[in-house]
Amino acid sequence: MEHTTAFQRVAQVGNLTEMPLNPLEQQVVTIFLTVLICVVGIGGNIMVVLVVLRTKHMVTPTNCYLVSLAAADLIVLVAAGLPNISDVVAFWIYGYTGCLCITYLQYLGINVSSCSITAFTIERYIAICHSIKAQFLCTVSRAKRIIAGVWVFTSLYCIMWLFLVDTDETVYTNGVVVTCGYRVSRSLYMPIYFLDFTLFYVIPLTVATVLYGLIARILFMSPLPSHLSDREGGGSVHQGHTSRTNRGNKGAIFARKQITKMLLVVVVLFALLWLPYRTLVVVNSFLNPPYHNTWFLLFCRMCIYTNSAINPIIYNLMSQKFRGAFQNFCKCDWQHEEKVAEFRVPMYYSVIKDSSRESN
Repeated sequence: MEHTTAFQRVAQVGNLTEMPLNPLEQQVVTIFLTVLICVVGIGGNIMVVLVVLRTKHMVTPTNCYLVSLAAADLIVLVAAGLPNISDVVAFWIYGYTGCLCITYLQYLGINVSSCSITAFTIERYIAICHSIKAQFLCTVSRAKRIIAGVWVFTSLYCIMWLFLVDTDETVYTNGVVVTCGYRVSRSLYMPIYFLDFTLFYVIPLTVATVLYGLIARILFMSPLPSHLSDREGGGSVHQGHTSRTNRGNKGAIFARKQITKMLLVVVVLFALLWLPYRTLVVVNSFLNPPYHNTWFLLFCRMCIYTNSAINPIIYNLMSQKFRGAFQNFCKCDWQHEEKVAEFRVPMYYSVIKDSSRESN
């Protein structure tokens, strides 16, 4: 990623020229879009984390991976989006320590989100295509261990960025410009980028393409196998029980299709919204000088921020469980405020009131 790491302009070198400034219209557009996307994304991802952690029936293996994805997206929005707001109207104001920490957090959030997408894709494949094994493999405790491993691995992997970035000062006739950029030359950075590109973009999308193809064959194209299809009563006299069982099986199948479609949309958006930036860096690897159109760089930045902000909206639109959980969470907070007001009355009245409710 070119800095903010990934997205900053390259400072022009020249001791006898004036300090370069961004056009006013570019500043306005950048600030407006970044604030809008970051506010929506930070609020939405916090809601995802709180809803899953505070709602027992929402604590499933898949949702554990979605919490990991939401936490990673929060890091991207805070470490990449918010610094871009101040950077567009000035230059690098966070110093050397900020340069190291913000760069590290950017790559950590991006790489963890990619690994979380791969993890829930594999989990869905096992759950649907190997349902017997899924009873032992797709558990909440195992999901938590996998998530912990993902965060440890990516945290160690991203340490290299602490040694690859540095601040640089350029003196102009009307001031000094500080930028946060790379220590090494472009030619030395490219192998590191392509390793990152392969591990956290190409491989996850390849795995997702293959596994979702196999999932689609099971859920949508071929007759459902016995463990997913409606079981017949087999001559049992308990027809009412059989009817309820069939309805339950149909509901389970519908729920599996719904969650699979939702996760597929998350993967497709990840691929599409990261494509402009990934393409730009690949193309710039073979161009000299590289292509640095400021409006296209702005477009690439907004795509990445949108990818980190849009997932909670997808969950709300495509998942009845998430939509209901979001609504209940908001209602609970509102009711909690009402109960706080009730608790201000004398204690003996509150105890009598609670006792009467229990007797009823």
